[in-house]
Amino acid sequence: MEKSYKIDSAVIDTGIVYAIADKKDSWHKQAVGFVSAFKGRLIIPSSVIPEACYLLNTYLGPASEIGFINSLINRELAVEHFNADDMSRCVELLNKYSDSNIGFVDASMVAICERLNISKILTTDRRHFTVIKPGHCEAFTLLP
Repeated sequence: MEKSYKIDSAVIDTGIVYAIADKKDSWHKQAVGFVSAFKGRLIIPSSVIPEACYLLNTYLGPASEIGFINSLINRELAVEHFNADDMSRCVELLNKYSDSNIGFVDASMVAICERLNISKILTTDRRHFTVIKPGHCEAFTLLP
């Protein structure tokens, strides 16, 4: 039986991870404020982790990347791994939205949201997630 979260849950994207770490980022204040106040479960797809690590290390340095990894070890975010069905859904989404070039990470987030029946995405990416029509709800609620 697949997981289904009864408590309020949101899936977190790379841009928010970066914004939280970078005090100079235009989304920093909003991201930190939302995450601090959110009482539900924050879920990070495993596909987001390498992308976030790359950006954190490249632009903010190794200490920022290590801090993020430690937050995962401390279970500040729940890591959700994608499965074979999610991968198949990614291919469908990548084909369907090829004109928008949504990319694998965004497609995997959508697939995981659909599988877990989550409609909230914590993201700075308004361009891609407003275009994608999820299979489990009318549209995603984009936060913050």
